[in-house]
Amino acid sequence: MANHELEFSTFPSGQFIDLMPIQYGRERCEPGHAFGPARRSHYLFHYVIGGRGTLMAESDTGENSNHQIVGGEGFLIFPDQVNTYVADLADPWEYVWVEFDGLRVKESLELAGLTRSAPIYRARSTELRDQMVDQMRFLVGHRDASALELVGHTFLFLDALLRSVELPAAPGRRQSDLHVQAAIEYVKQHYGEEIGVEDIARHAGLNRSYFGKVFKAATGRSPQQYLIGYRMTKAAELLKVTTLSVAEVGRAVGYPNQLHFSRAFKGVHGMSPRAWRQMSAGAQVPNS
Repeated sequence: MANHELEFSTFPSGQFIDLMPIQYGRERCEPGHAFGPARRSHYLFHYVIGGRGTLMAESDTGENSNHQIVGGEGFLIFPDQVNTYVADLADPWEYVWVEFDGLRVKESLELAGLTRSAPIYRARSTELRDQMVDQMRFLVGHRDASALELVGHTFLFLDALLRSVELPAAPGRRQSDLHVQAAIEYVKQHYGEEIGVEDIARHAGLNRSYFGKVFKAATGRSPQQYLIGYRMTKAAELLKVTTLSVAEVGRAVGYPNQLHFSRAFKGVHGMSPRAWRQMSAGAQVPNS
């Protein structure tokens, strides 16, 4: 029987916002080795090199779900999600992991179809999967590399992960879909500015009234709800991964008035920005 092996490293520089590694490592587990129940402060992705095991984690509805995972697959753990994972008794797994976070992470993972209810990674492209694993191995094996080099390889890891599960584009998109997509891209690029629904509709090439109907039919939310929700998601991420003041975070997401920002944040997240930052702060612990 192989000995239990564990190696990991914590990223030493915390000044990156769009995407930042938190820690990364590799582990060959003993039969029945378990981690959890636990909660993470960031996203944590495991790729199973070989063997098998079980992930027990909360779904989107808060129910506990069990997932059987084998070599060549992976699993994603989400911030604040209660989870436990256990190595198989007969064929215990070996995996590499990367813990990461940043402004662009949540939306990118959701677009790739990775959610609390669907956390299992199964690649559609073995070539891109292998590229992803190469980047994970680089992080584990080059813990003394410069911060910029480590961040660069984290971007390459996430890019390969997302592209390896990407669904082919659906043919024959409707014209209204293109208007909505143009609006969403405009919000992504300009949410930090003092923009409103009129600006978004103008960029999408529609009058405000008709645009509101088309947008809600496509997304289930009004343009105003989407804009506020997007800004508050980015604000929450900034509060988590930076030391910016509440006022500075508000300005960064298009709210020059701190009081207006705090009201909007509480309306979405149910608590003040300061209280949310205190709640989400937590010490980093190794994977095992």
